[in-house]
Amino acid sequence: MSRVSTAKKERQNMLIEILNADPFLTDEELAEQLNVSVPTVRLDRLELGIPELRQRIKEMASKNHNKVRSIKANEIIGEIVELNLGESAISVLETTEDMVFSQSKIVRGHYIYSMAESIAIAVIDADVALVGVANIKYKRPIYAGNKLVAKVSIKHKRPGGKYIVWVMIYNKQVEVFRGKFLLVEVDI
Repeated sequence: MSRVSTAKKERQNMLIEILNADPFLTDEELAEQLNVSVPTVRLDRLELGIPELRQRIKEMASKNHNKVRSIKANEIIGEIVELNLGESAISVLETTEDMVFSQSKIVRGHYIYSMAESIAIAVIDADVALVGVANIKYKRPIYAGNKLVAKVSIKHKRPGGKYIVWVMIYNKQVEVFRGKFLLVEVDI
């Protein structure tokens, strides 16, 4: 085997490893991590049968939206890419220009909070759940074009259908928002 094909094979194996660790990376981010050009990453992805980011997110989201009980899929801010009902979830949100304040170009807080609240509700294995108390912290500003990844886990289930749920939102693996929610099951 030639030296070029060995290097290519190693790079493609690294690409697979990187995407297994973080499937939400763009081709540009992958190129930077692999120290190659964006077209090289695209060719490697095509050769390996790995879809582009939007398609990866759509495929993961379509598998999970049907599992949600406590909120309708179209009410969720972001795309649920992993859902373990009653335990944990991950969602992704691509921020856009229409989400920002015109002067600062910073994404409005209610989009970030809505992402956190909706995924926290979605992870609850109940017909209806609402936020009773929220303790939130915005840690860094977000700008249009940033890709947010929310990771949610139920930390404790209390009697009476009460849940302690933690939501951490990341941009490029840096925490930008943290929320601790008390969610309550509601009979309808």
